[in-house]
Amino acid sequence: MASSSNAPIGIFDSGVGGLSVWRALVQRLPHEGTLYLADQAHVPYGPRPLAEVTNYAKGITRFLLAHGAKLIVVACNTASGAALHTLRETFPAMPFVGMEPAVKPAAEATRSGVVGIIATPATFQGKLFQQLVQRFTSEVQLETQTCPGLVELIETGTQDAPETEILLRQYLQPLVERGIDQLVLGCTHYPFLRQAMQRVVGERVTLIDPAPAVARQIERRLRRRRIQALPGTGQHTFFTTGDPLTFAEMAQQLVGYTGAVNGVHWGKDCEIERR
Repeated sequence: MASSSNAPIGIFDSGVGGLSVWRALVQRLPHEGTLYLADQAHVPYGPRPLAEVTNYAKGITRFLLAHGAKLIVVACNTASGAALHTLRETFPAMPFVGMEPAVKPAAEATRSGVVGIIATPATFQGKLFQQLVQRFTSEVQLETQTCPGLVELIETGTQDAPETEILLRQYLQPLVERGIDQLVLGCTHYPFLRQAMQRVVGERVTLIDPAPAVARQIERRLRRRRIQALPGTGQHTFFTTGDPLTFAEMAQQLVGYTGAVNGVHWGKDCEIERR
């Protein structure tokens, strides 16, 4: 494991969703370099069994470690809920930062007493989400909603298509009718639909994107371990288990990244290999 302060931060997701976290990280810590891996061979993670997601997360972690990551960000709510505890046990020397649905700030901010959260089935089934519900929702009404199809729309670059808003109304209008005034975006893909979501729910509902809070947590972990990068501009390297050209197009469209994307693939024994 690399311990150099100028070693990169590893980030992974099932696809382009983690770019919302990457963007927040780069904005807050522009001197930090990153290694981003998109496991598009298996996107979306949401419908998959938790044990399967955990195996993928361990394989990706081994890949990022082999490429010198000094800290790993699990930039996927599903993978965080399924695998974060196991990753910390399996790789005890490596600091991990995961995605935690922003239930606490939503519960603290609500005026109506009704909080909505949209996420994948796997996130709702995970122990992390259940623990958050027990800790922070005793005095609020929590309304949950899965959103099949949204991740796929973003992954294929069709998030601006007319059917996207139709689908959003189908998922979000019932939450509005139940009185929510806070909506937690419980999947890292969803911030890329923020404008369309805001049109559907109206200005009275606050959308909560956890990415800025995750970037602050990364900064705290780096400081605690004294492994912040030296002043300068961080270098960024991207990998995908899917099609590199497609990922590159989406990265440019979503976050303005114009660099190269490297193709990798899953080999035997759940190991990632370069093509």
